[in-house]
Amino acid sequence: MNPAVSTLRAILNPRSVAVIGASGDPAKFGGRVMHFLVKHGYRGRIVPVHPSATAVLGIPAVSKLAAGDPVDVCILALPAAHLPAALEDCGRAGARGAVVITADFAETGAAGAARQDELLQIARSHGMRLIGPNCLGFINPQLQLALTSSVALAVEPMPRGAIGLASQSGSLMASLISHAQDLGTGFSVAATVGNQADVELCDLVEYFIEDENTRAICLYIEGLKNGARFLELAQRARAAGKPILAVKAGRSAAGQQVTQSHTASLSGSYAVWEAACRDHAVCLLDDPEALIYCADFLIRFGAPAASSIAVMSPSGGTVAVTGDRVVAAGLALAEPGAATAAELQKLLPPGRTINPLDVGGLPRASGLDSALTAYELLAKDPAVGAILIAVATTPQLEDKVRQWGRAALAGNKPTAILLTPGALVNGARDALKEIHCPYTNRLDDALRVLRSAVDYGEALRNPLPPASSSTISSSIAAAVLAHAATLPDGRLTEPEAKTLLRAGAIHTTDDVLAATPAAAIEQAQGIGYPVVLKGVCRDLVHKSEAGAVKLNIADADALRAAWREIETGLAAHLPGATLAGCVVQPMICDGTELIVGCRWDAQFGPVVIIGSGGVLVEILDDVQMAVAPISSAHAHRLITGLRIAPVLAGVRGRPAADVAALADTIAKLSVLAAALGPRLLELDINPLLVRDTGAGVIALDARATLMASAT
Repeated sequence: MNPAVSTLRAILNPRSVAVIGASGDPAKFGGRVMHFLVKHGYRGRIVPVHPSATAVLGIPAVSKLAAGDPVDVCILALPAAHLPAALEDCGRAGARGAVVITADFAETGAAGAARQDELLQIARSHGMRLIGPNCLGFINPQLQLALTSSVALAVEPMPRGAIGLASQSGSLMASLISHAQDLGTGFSVAATVGNQADVELCDLVEYFIEDENTRAICLYIEGLKNGARFLELAQRARAAGKPILAVKAGRSAAGQQVTQSHTASLSGSYAVWEAACRDHAVCLLDDPEALIYCADFLIRFGAPAASSIAVMSPSGGTVAVTGDRVVAAGLALAEPGAATAAELQKLLPPGRTINPLDVGGLPRASGLDSALTAYELLAKDPAVGAILIAVATTPQLEDKVRQWGRAALAGNKPTAILLTPGALVNGARDALKEIHCPYTNRLDDALRVLRSAVDYGEALRNPLPPASSSTISSSIAAAVLAHAATLPDGRLTEPEAKTLLRAGAIHTTDDVLAATPAAAIEQAQGIGYPVVLKGVCRDLVHKSEAGAVKLNIADADALRAAWREIETGLAAHLPGATLAGCVVQPMICDGTELIVGCRWDAQFGPVVIIGSGGVLVEILDDVQMAVAPISSAHAHRLITGLRIAPVLAGVRGRPAADVAALADTIAKLSVLAAALGPRLLELDINPLLVRDTGAGVIALDARATLMASAT
């Protein structure tokens, strides 16, 4: 076991705890910690630390920890000014870890950050791990340990289960503890990390991966300290069969970095986060409560073997609406086989559809058995990946729900049971809790459960992303690095950007910079009309906005006129800018325009992007992306995820595009991006023309920005 994980295990599974700032008053932080330790029956040794009291809640207290009597973990509930000295005492006493509840540190600014750094240095000087500050501690229901001041622990019992929860929000952890209590599920450990001065989210993820009591990992994330480590741990969690489910704050455009390329605007920070999670089998959710629903579902049933859904209900109206919502959520309705359909039709009145399936209005004498048989027939059908049972008011409701729940657990077919009525079905809720069968009370939550389970199953069926080291060490990467060393920092001109692409074995137009109209005419004659003329200016970002791209130039006179228009347009668009010349290119139209690019992401490093190209790229919003480098097979999955994919496949008599060459080009670009790392801030190929099958692809335009080389 990793030594750091071993230390964290000792902290989260302590044999003894000390409460610094202990009190018998539950209105105080230290008082609530003591009350919860006693209330929930922690089986280890409790050491209250109080300057004058000899006992707290009947437990002998000390004024100071003794060096010869170490405890595994201390929790500190003191004013900020008293923390350094108290933390020194904990370290000298040999504590393995310290939990600091107190706030007013790095979250408040530079002065608070300095105070936080002082605490961290004290902890490190004693080899002690620090959780917090500005956190709400943790619970370990396996030990009946509530090392927290959260009022959520005033309710019993402490929710015990197999979910490992790590949260950057203390109050959100508290809400999820209460939510799990209501649902009849629970946690192996639930912990907050606060400011992550030392112990961070990834430390807890690594602990949960190795913890035998944890079967699913739930995260509330505001920011990662190490994105690459998170993705490596996601791969380990996948290999261990432990799904990771996450809610990430910061989805709005306000949190995205503003840069000058199309790909940067297309791949905002949250978009990159979504792509990284998708490729590493992390279930990304939009609602914190859904973490518990979805984790419990995956623990009980695992991922569906197929992505299609069967819907059933004892209400015709309910099943119709539910079926519509399933499709609207982007989930596919299953098509049960002929044998299943024939057996179901024996149970039902004539004319009923098989999926969605209405099992209401059956004779009372046979209704209970028929409802169960209908479920079992759908569950046995291999075309059905998961089942959604939308329970509405019906005779024998509680009995039907109980038998559906038992059958779901026994057959292990992923089954989402939705209890739509209110208090009327509390008996059914209690029945499902007794047998530990997941359920939801809202259709939105049921759809989140199914969506996350289907996405997780699809991710597991895709191969793991390649290890970056094995992919980058290629001849392409070496050639790119060597050529990039000859290029200037900052914005590259189109000809310079294309030389970088060619170093990466990506096919481009052959551009020669013409300094004068006469030189451009000579070049055009060699190419053959019609041609394209483009202005070259290092300060010009979007050539089309400045009128610096002229298409379908038919002869020398038209070329001279186009040159003058480019000069005039540049002067109006960027007064004082210098036209370095123009490039002449063949006019190529036979293909589909895409944008392919890459950028450096602060959290995850190099990212490759593909989307519908041309001047409307941001408006179309048809984009796929992945953390680089990727394989050609991975690139092909990105291509098939585009809305324009049917066009590339060939529609209405249109020939199929060279998707194999496109995937190969995307993979090469990803290697280029990974090789250059943070030096390549952004790069666009827009458009990349994808020609008919066998004809390949060609980069018609490109731009890039290089940062200063690391020294």
